[in-house]
Amino acid sequence: MSDYSKLKDCELFLFDMDGTLYLGDEVYDGAIALMEDLPRLGKKYIYLTNNSSRAGEDYITRLRRLGFPCEAENVFTSGMATGLYLNQRHPGASVYLAGTKAFYRELKSYGVKLVNDEFGHTEAEDVDVVVQGFDTELVYEKLDRAVHYLRRGSVFIAANPDWVCPMPRGEVLPDCGSICALLTASSGVRPEYIGKPNRNMIDVISAMTGIPNEKICAVGDRLYTDIAVAQNAGSVSVLVLSGETSKEMVDAAERQPDYILPSVRELHEVLAG
Repeated sequence: MSDYSKLKDCELFLFDMDGTLYLGDEVYDGAIALMEDLPRLGKKYIYLTNNSSRAGEDYITRLRRLGFPCEAENVFTSGMATGLYLNQRHPGASVYLAGTKAFYRELKSYGVKLVNDEFGHTEAEDVDVVVQGFDTELVYEKLDRAVHYLRRGSVFIAANPDWVCPMPRGEVLPDCGSICALLTASSGVRPEYIGKPNRNMIDVISAMTGIPNEKICAVGDRLYTDIAVAQNAGSVSVLVLSGETSKEMVDAAERQPDYILPSVRELHEVLAG
């Protein structure tokens, strides 16, 4: 019998989405019921994603369309974290963004000084910072400009380290980490990643909510992002086997999650039990 006391003591749950609550437009069994029941159980929740291709407002619309309860305070993305990071660490810096139009709008809302338009076009010869996101609207011009700036000394910041984004029927999309590998191979510059597993994602949320890290639980399907961010931040971790990670991958990992469950349906059973 597993001891779930540490899990039940958590006050705030941070949920990854793709591979954890749904895959594409396929909502996992029990996911909506869990989210609807968390307030009754006295738990707060935030949908936490490394996907910077959509803005926070886009996730609210998408989650509601899929049937999930969601308000503005329930969403935090790597794009939002990147905007906060740029304001804190590089205030007033000129930034070239290689990302989607939604990510462009997100950074604009944080007052980031972008040198390019929403399509990636720019006349700037030098910039302080290159930001790479999960760019589902990628064109060669963005790669060309990013490499140009990186070779001239720009700081390299990336929204998230994920290699792939899981899709239905076992398919994947090349994610931000894969695009960054190309840029690093071309420029010799490695990025600083902002999203999970950087503990900054949880530290910022703890500061916003007033809930200490040890009372926060991160739930997700990836060892190297969802679980690692909890471990790095001193939070509780729950790995669900509904997405990228298999039991064999868990067994081979050096660091183990606090809890391993087949899906969020079983998490609901534990919390409600």
